[in-house]
This record gives sequence, C-alpha cells and structure tokens, in this order.
Amino acid sequence: MDPADLEGRLLFAIPKKGRLHEQCLQLLAGADIQFTRRNRLDIALSTNLPIALVFLNASDIAKFVGEGNVDIGITGQDMCKENAVVVEELLPLGFGKCQLQVQVPISAGYKSIDELIGKRIVTSFTNITKRYLIHNKSYFSSREQGKTHEDSIEALSELKLDAKPSTKVTYVGGSVEAACSLGLADAIVESGETMRAAKLTPIATLLTTQAVLICNPSKHKSNALIEKIKTRIVGVLTAQKYVLTTYNILRKNLPLAAKITPGKKAPTLSPLEDENWVAVSSMVLKKEVVQIMDDLTAIGAEDIMVMEIHNCRIGH
Repeated sequence: MDPADLEGRLLFAIPKKGRLHEQCLQLLAGADIQFTRRNRLDIALSTNLPIALVFLNASDIAKFVGEGNVDIGITGQDMCKENAVVVEELLPLGFGKCQLQVQVPISAGYKSIDELIGKRIVTSFTNITKRYLIHNKSYFSSREQGKTHEDSIEALSELKLDAKPSTKVTYVGGSVEAACSLGLADAIVESGETMRAAKLTPIATLLTTQAVLICNPSKHKSNALIEKIKTRIVGVLTAQKYVLTTYNILRKNLPLAAKITPGKKAPTLSPLEDENWVAVSSMVLKKEVVQIMDDLTAIGAEDIMVMEIHNCRIGH
C-alpha cells in the first residue's frame, strides 16, 4: 500500500486474530465502519469514513497507540498494563473479560503466593507479574526489598541474593499452561478456561481485565472523528443490552405499566382509536424482557411485541 493512501486518515488498530478479533469486527459493522480487507493485508481503508484499519497483534496495540504510531485501538486492559504505556481509555467494551491469575498444579498443593518464593513462574505477562510479586514482597530477598519497583525490575538479571532466593519469571509466548506439566515451571500467570483441564488451580488474581477502546492522549481533543467513533460504539453496546417493547394497555393501568417499563426517561405513548386504550413503547433490558412480558400480561397488557435494536443514541 502506498503511504500516500494513509494521508488524512485516522489510524485505528484492531486485533488481527485471537479472542478479540471477531468481536471487534462485529463492533465495526454495528458502528458502520465499512471496509474491505484484501488478501489478508494488515491495513484496510474504510470506504465511508477517513479511517485506515491497522490489524496488529493485540499485545502490540497498546504500545503502538501510546507511542503515537496509530491514533486509536482496541485491546485488553491487561495489554495496556503489561506494556506500561500512557494511553487514554475511552470506553470499556464489555467483552474479552477474564482474570489474570497465578495458576499452580493442583498436585503441588500451593495455597499462597509466598510459597512461590524462589520458584519458577512462566508467563506472557512478565512485567505485570514482576510488579505484582514485588508489591507483595514475594520476589526478592529481604535485603533487596528496599529498592524501587523500577530499579528492581531492571536489575533482575544482575541480582545476587543470599537471604532467600528470588523468584524467576520467564517469558513464554504461547501454550503457557503446558509449562508446569513439562517441568519448565512451578507456576504460571495466565488467563483462560483451559487451566482446569491442564490440572492447574488459581491461588492469586493479579487483575480483572476486558477489552477497551484506547487512544493516544495527544490525539483525542484534536480529532472530532475519535469522538464520533466512540459515540457510534456506545450506541452499538447500548443496543446489545436493550430491546424495544411495545404493547397496548388500558389508560387506567398506565401507572402500573410505567413502573414495569419506565424507559430511559419515560415510556412513549401513542393514542389508539379506542380512547380507553393507549400504545406504549419502551426500551427494556434484554436480560429482563421475559419477566417484563409476564408482568405486563398480569396487568392486562395486550399485543406485546419485542424488537431487536441494532444501534441507538441515548441521552445522559
């Protein structure tokens, strides 16, 4: 692709694979960011907005955004913390939720992080793991605990410890859960659902994370397109939580109906030919809609219908 094709376009980083990729594509479609990605190229130009989508590894996106190589991106909060970059978190996205945990073999019987002092930990989140262990004083010998976190991390490979051995944290990029069974580690730090199958159990949670929309702090205020993208994505996420319920109800029962379906501000009312009846439209939480239908039926509502919402804009 000619670099000139990117001039004047907002650079938007998207995970190129993994658990976040498909959900990001659905989010882009809902926000009407149209594009065609040809021949698995890692850059795709939007056809309806001045945006270029850049497909990167999720682990690299926070660094690219923080350093200003791209303007905005979607990645996990864990990746932002691991890269220790300054980014502005515009919006939590509600998917990709997981916990980053210290996992140990069930057979080992470890119950506390302190039992891993002097042991081997394998992870793809080495910086988060080191900071956590230092904070909990489970990393260095007693004579080294006076160092700052930053100095301790930088000096890790040079430390000569005699009071008690330091915990060794080693980077592995994939198949981390196999490290213990292969004898490469005494514990791992990772997220995911395969740990129980690998006969591992958590003994500590380092952080709870989810996907977030982030931007370079210097770009947000100067670029109205970033706010437009954020607003569109908020509309998509809101629409995923709500459905539109419509029904007919006797006017005398409106106070009861309004308690069941209050709407975001108030239910929308429309008159019917029969002046004793009124049509009501109201947004309700999708997870509560079946019970709401039952409650409306109980107060005499008729012709109850539920419709999906694909996008919306809701006032504060």
